[in-house]
This record gives sequence, C-alpha cells and structure tokens, in this order.
Amino acid sequence: MRSSKPRSRAKNNRNRPSGGNVVNRVFDSSGPEGKVRGTPQQIIDKYNQLARDAQLSNDRVAAENFQQHAEHYLRMLSEAQREIDARREEQERQNRERQAERDRERAERQEREATRQSDPAEAPQPDVMDLTHRASEPDSGLVETPENKETPAAETPEEAPRKEKPTRKPRARKPKPAPEAKEDASADTGDAPEAAE
Repeated sequence: MRSSKPRSRAKNNRNRPSGGNVVNRVFDSSGPEGKVRGTPQQIIDKYNQLARDAQLSNDRVAAENFQQHAEHYLRMLSEAQREIDARREEQERQNRERQAERDRERAERQEREATRQSDPAEAPQPDVMDLTHRASEPDSGLVETPENKETPAAETPEEAPRKEKPTRKPRARKPKPAPEAKEDASADTGDAPEAAE
C-alpha cells in the first residue's frame, strides 16, 4: 500500500502561485462541492455563486465555506495585481528618467549648436576659392593644365588655332629573303649564292 504523504504535499503546493502571471493562470480548486477550474477571477465568481445558492437554501455553513474559498482566491488575485502595478510603476519611473535624460541631452546639443552658429569663428567655413585674381599671383598652389595654357576660356574649339600634326618617319623595312627555288637551283649547279645586299 502506497503512502499518501507525497501526494498530499504535491496537492498543497499545486494551488500556490509559483511566479509568473497569476491573473491569467488556470487553477484547479478542490472545494466542498468538487473541483472548480479556471482563472482566479472565474473561480471567485463560481464560489460566490455557490455561496449565494447555499444562502438561499438556508445552509449557512456551506455558504461560509464557499465565501472563504472565494476570499482565498481574491487575496491571491489582489496580491498579483499589486505586484503587476508595482512593476508597471517602476517601468514608468525608469521610462520618465530615460526621457528626462534624452531631453537634457537634446537641450545641451541645441545649446552647443546655437553657440556655434552665433560665433562665426566656430561656424563651419565653406570650401570656396576665389579664382578672380589668379593670374596676378605667381604661385597660387594650383596646377596649370595644358588645356588652360593653349586655349583661353572664352574661345570655343572652332575658334582655337589648329595644331599641326608631327610628321612620322617611314619605318625601315627588312629586305625580302630570296625565293627558296633559286637557292635550291644554285645549290644544284654548285654555284655559290650571291651575297644579298
């Protein structure tokens, strides 16, 4: 025969909240009339209904028993709700602190930009060079390109003077080798081949 101790221990721990979301968790409640299953709010409603029915039938003991079961789940629900509210308030407080920090950083950044814009020495300077007096300065640091030297900016390509193309020297050609048939013929006759000039 098995001992009922381990089972009763497990049964007592079953209805205790073990963290998590108690509000939406499903419980099995063993009441005087049998098991009641549901979320804490559903169990509370069911036990309150059973307590009213017991009062109507003039069974004060059963009504009190059902009310005590309902109060147990009501305490569990209110405690879980308190924890949820405390967590929510903590998150809201952290969010307010983060938002205040962001606002402070944004105000400091805007203030720095405003002081930078009001002080012309700190304002970003444009990268523009004045090229109007370039010809008067002998060494301006700019490199002159051949296009600028040959054609003034006002001239169009049609108006520009045409350059003469340099003439090329003709390439020297190698002399053609003598045809092989002549060499063969001269070898047969025993004549020495003439030196090519």
